[in-house]
Amino acid sequence: MSLLTNIDLINRARQIIPGGVNSPVRAFSAVNSEPLFIDKAFGPYIQDVHGRIYVDYVGSWGPMVNGHAHPTVIAKTKQALTKGLSFGASTSIEIELAEFIQSKMPSLEMIRMVNSGTEATMSAIRLARGFTGRNKILKFNGNYHGHSDALLVKAGSGAMTLGISGSAGVPESMVSDTLTANFNDFAAVEQLFHAAGKDLACVIVEPIAGNMNFVLPKPGFLHQLRKLCDQYNTLLIFDEVMTGFRVHPGGAQSLYNITPDLTTLGKVIGGGLPVGAFGGRREIMQQLAPIGPVYQAGTLSGNPIAMTAGLANLEVLFSDNNFQKMCDNCAALIKTIKKYITKFKLDANTDFAGGMFGISFNNDSDNAKFISFFHSMLANGVYLAPSAYEAGFISNAHDSETLALSSKALELSMAKIAH
Repeated sequence: MSLLTNIDLINRARQIIPGGVNSPVRAFSAVNSEPLFIDKAFGPYIQDVHGRIYVDYVGSWGPMVNGHAHPTVIAKTKQALTKGLSFGASTSIEIELAEFIQSKMPSLEMIRMVNSGTEATMSAIRLARGFTGRNKILKFNGNYHGHSDALLVKAGSGAMTLGISGSAGVPESMVSDTLTANFNDFAAVEQLFHAAGKDLACVIVEPIAGNMNFVLPKPGFLHQLRKLCDQYNTLLIFDEVMTGFRVHPGGAQSLYNITPDLTTLGKVIGGGLPVGAFGGRREIMQQLAPIGPVYQAGTLSGNPIAMTAGLANLEVLFSDNNFQKMCDNCAALIKTIKKYITKFKLDANTDFAGGMFGISFNNDSDNAKFISFFHSMLANGVYLAPSAYEAGFISNAHDSETLALSSKALELSMAKIAH
């Protein structure tokens, strides 16, 4: 345990790191608080620098399907470390991980490894533009696909609103070909396609939205997208960075029985190390360099340590009924949440798919209820995402003990915000 306090670390961090964090949501500004500094994690728990232990429902924002520091994942990663950290050359483990992914997601006929979800979505869109010879893309308000320029777009009004940059430093020219529509609003999408479909290279969508809390697609919405894309020869990209190997063994595309043209992945396939991937139809993927004209490269792409950790993470997930354990744990948690929502007559919603879930409080425009709920849960030993707009994640390591601790925290916290 560090001898430095959380405040010491916050003050030091803010002197050298913008905002004191290397990713904005860690700043805890959305919950009017100071960030936590974590010392270590194990199984379903994380431990802060003061030695306080919390049941963890963030799971490093998704990768930890088997809990933290799983002994098999750690052992295989340590073994790989002894061979060297990076070679800048091809290794057999890249092929093994790609083959494993393809065995679960057959739509990925070919796969390219990258280093992050942002890199995966950015590259998939470039590939879609190169393959179709078109420039415009469609994304959905509230869907997050990383921080590449073309995807940092604010919500617009109306089906044909062109993108407006959502970040300083992004010229309007970089997002002028990004069209937006509301998630689950098929009428708006249809109108947009009617006006601009022949110019659309791709539609990119989170099949289950995880960055505006947790929002399932309306029945038929994704199938309608697939049909429109086929009609206009537009590529359909599923961003499964969150949902991949979390909501179904074959991702959301298997859950909803839809075949996208391209898929982006991350999180689970890295086991906690920085990894992303994109893949899809062979004829599209063969447009990538070195065999095609669409350039994409990365010094650390396919890094052997990250590939080893990711493959080990997946192998553990799909052994010993672990995937089903994760799903069962999530179902049990949601049942408990619903029980207390009903008991305390809260105007709230909760839902889940596989090992991914959300809790939202209605009529909470200033997020006051969520902020109170978050801090009460934290005080009672449960760590949730420090934002009302993020999904939650569970693992197969969340056993009856952690679920009992969570139930007690939920009862106390929901009773508090009910009054």
